[in-house]
Amino acid sequence: MYNVKTFFIDGPVFKTKLLHWADTFSHVCFLDSQNYKDTEKNSYELLAGVGCAHELNNTRDSFNDLKNFYNKFCRQEDNWLFGYFTYDLKNDLEKLASENTDFVLFPGINFFVPEFVFELTGNTLTFSVIEKNKKQPAEILSEIFQQHIPEEPVQYAPIKLSANISKNKYVETFQKILQHIRRGDVYELNYCQEFSAETSIDPVFIFKTLCEISPTPFSCYYKLRDHHLLCASPERFLKKQGNRVLSQPIKGTIKRGKNEAEDLFLKSKLQHDEKERSENVMIVDLVRNDLSRIAERGSVKVDELFGIYSFSKLHQMISTVSCEAKAGIHPIDIVKACFPMGSMTGAPKIKAMELIEKYETVKRGLFSGAVGYFSPSGNFDFNVVIRSILYNAMNHYLSVMVGGAVTAKANAEDEYNECLLKASAMMQVLSGETKHVRAI
Repeated sequence: MYNVKTFFIDGPVFKTKLLHWADTFSHVCFLDSQNYKDTEKNSYELLAGVGCAHELNNTRDSFNDLKNFYNKFCRQEDNWLFGYFTYDLKNDLEKLASENTDFVLFPGINFFVPEFVFELTGNTLTFSVIEKNKKQPAEILSEIFQQHIPEEPVQYAPIKLSANISKNKYVETFQKILQHIRRGDVYELNYCQEFSAETSIDPVFIFKTLCEISPTPFSCYYKLRDHHLLCASPERFLKKQGNRVLSQPIKGTIKRGKNEAEDLFLKSKLQHDEKERSENVMIVDLVRNDLSRIAERGSVKVDELFGIYSFSKLHQMISTVSCEAKAGIHPIDIVKACFPMGSMTGAPKIKAMELIEKYETVKRGLFSGAVGYFSPSGNFDFNVVIRSILYNAMNHYLSVMVGGAVTAKANAEDEYNECLLKASAMMQVLSGETKHVRAI
């Protein structure tokens, strides 16, 4: 249970102060919509869980253990839960394995009951402090506003990422995946590659800079002790608000134009691209099938097909699929029925995941997983972990993964270049081009 108070504050200043204050704790989930207005309405402008009162970490039966954890701390005690699902929880759901190399080493699942919850809309802050904490909300808020913000560094540490596989190897693997498609094993597969470095960074500075150059509606700073996720995701995995459940898969990408005329041309090109529309509708059908497992009969619908949304670096094709959840269904079971998200697997989903394991060379871990929250009322919202930097401060390993859909009409050269486009914001930040990369 929480002691809840409402305050009127300077919202933009508070965001920055809060991020630096939160980073002094072992557990942080900082969900920032970056004031993005064009996608399905976000539940919050900023929602953050800080500090850990109770924790679920890396269990053998993840979804059932999370359900028990949820029942105890969220349903019975009216607490919030913040956390993540790694992609490799697929192994708990199907007869699958994840045996590729993993240097980032995020635990398979992590959920925690935060000591402090911050809900910010404009200049209105709802601040919840867990009851066992002896400090009053106003006292803690004063501490946050007194938080010192370090000056911009004068020295920079440019970081060059190394490709985990060569371009030739990428093309060779791409052709092998196409053979599976032509045989009918799958009709779409999301193939990803990693860029990495062994280095040291200041995660808060990197995240702030990433958000400056690539503001997205599902950005996230997640800290779990020595593990950090710096995420600029444009994609929602799954949201529950009351009985309504919706998913917003992305399939279809094109760069931004150099001027308004070129930008409008590229948007139109993406809107009418037969290959991109084909990719998108395949995943929409997969999402419809996933949602039908938890939906009231006849309630699954496509709210928007082939919507074009603009971000700082690129345009995306996004569709929205929704349903009414069956009465009494557990929130964890809704996530379980749809996990992992079809936009990051392919279709059919199980066969696609088998081939992903065969042809990718590193374990995905938190990449293409999901980060979000469960509220005391039973609502939830989770992103898709893409356009992200994953960092292990203990072994100094930094990872950026990107990928795209392989279909019968896909071209290896085009898809490789799309991977570089998707990675461009992270590479720009890490290279020091923005003059904000802080040396350690």
